[in-house]
Amino acid sequence: MKRTISVWLGLLAVAAVPVLAQAPPAAQSAAPTGKIHGRVINPTGAAQSGGSVSLSTDGGHSSKYTFPVDNSGSFTGEAAPGTYMLVFRQKDTPPDKMVDSIENVKIEAGQDVNVDDDMSRQAFIDKLPEEQKKQLEEIRKHNSEALKANEVIKNLNADLKTVTQDIKDADAAKDKEIKKTKYAEIESLMEKDTQVRPQEPVLWAYLGQGEVGLANADPANKDKYASAEAAYKKVIELSANAKTPKPDILGMAHAGLGEIYARQGKVPEANAEYAEAAKADPAKASFYLRNEAVIFFQANNPDAQVAAAQEALKTDPNQAVLYYIIGQGLVSKATMGPDPKNPKQQIIILPPGCAEAYQKYLELAPTGPYAADAQGILAQAGQKVSSSYKAGKSK
Repeated sequence: MKRTISVWLGLLAVAAVPVLAQAPPAAQSAAPTGKIHGRVINPTGAAQSGGSVSLSTDGGHSSKYTFPVDNSGSFTGEAAPGTYMLVFRQKDTPPDKMVDSIENVKIEAGQDVNVDDDMSRQAFIDKLPEEQKKQLEEIRKHNSEALKANEVIKNLNADLKTVTQDIKDADAAKDKEIKKTKYAEIESLMEKDTQVRPQEPVLWAYLGQGEVGLANADPANKDKYASAEAAYKKVIELSANAKTPKPDILGMAHAGLGEIYARQGKVPEANAEYAEAAKADPAKASFYLRNEAVIFFQANNPDAQVAAAQEALKTDPNQAVLYYIIGQGLVSKATMGPDPKNPKQQIIILPPGCAEAYQKYLELAPTGPYAADAQGILAQAGQKVSSSYKAGKSK
C-alpha cells in the first residue's frame, strides 16, 4: 500500500475520552464482497474521533464506498473486490479535498483486511505547515504530561484500593500481628503517595488512619499518635483551601483527631473534634458520635462514655449499644447495700439511670451480644427484667 498526502489539512484536534460506538454495517449485495476494518490515528497519536473513510478508484475524486469513523477511531465496512485508494476526511473536509490517503488497498472476496491510517507517521508530519507543526508539538507535550499524570492517578487508585481492603482485614482480624501488618502496609503506601501527591487530602487521611491503627495495636507504637495527628491536621488544612472540600474526608480527619484525643484522655478536645466531624459530614453524624462513645468505652473513661453516648442518642435514639455503654459507665459508680426486700442479703445498688439504660438495651436488643451481661447486672441489683421486649431491633 502506498500513502499519499493532500496539501490541504485542518489541524486535527486531540480526541476526547473515547466512547465506543458500533458503526452501521454496509448494505449487503448479492455480488461477492470483502470486508475492511481499521483505525484512524490523528497526528497527536490519539484515536481520531469522527470523520469518514472512503474507498475510491479515481484518485479520491469520487467515492465508491464510505464508512463512518466512530469516536474510538474505528471504521468497518464491505466492498466489492478490487484495488482502491483509502481516503480519510474530517466532517468539515470539502468533497474535493482529503486529509490523508493510502493507495493500493486490496479487497478480496470473503476476506477481511485490516488497514490503519496512522497520521502520526513522520512522513505525514513533515508535510504539515510550520505553524501546524509547532501547534502539534505543543499538543503532544500536553498529552505526554497528561498521560504521566493519568499513570500517577492510576497507581494512587490502586494503592487506595489496597488500603481500603487492608482496613477491612485489620478490623476483622483478632490477631494483633495481622492488624499490625495491615496497618503498617497502609502507612507505607500512604507515606509514599503523600510524597507523590501532597495536595490530596484523602492520602493524608488514610495515612493518619494507618498510624492510629498501629498505635492502637501495639503500646510500643504510641508515638504514632503524634504523626497521625499531623496527618489529620494536614487534611483539614488542605480542605480549608480547597474549592470543593470532600465532606467524608474532612469528617474522617476530625473523627481521627477525636479518637487520638479520646485515647489520650483529652476529653474536651475529643468532644470538639467529633462535633466537627458531625458538622463536616452530617450524613455520618450518628456514626461519628456513636464511635466517640465506643472509643471512650474502650479507653475506660466512664464519665466521658456516658456523656458521648447520651449525645449520640440525640441523632438516633434506637442505637442499642449506646444504652449498654451508658449502663456500663454508670455501673462503675454502683455500691453494695442491703436488699430492701431481704435486708440480710447484700445487692448491687445501681446509680440513677443505670438500670433504665440496661432495660432499654434489652428492649432494643433482647438477644444482642451484651444481653446476658445486662440481665446479670440487673438480677444482681434485684431488678426485674422486663418481659415485653421487642425483638428485631438489635444494633
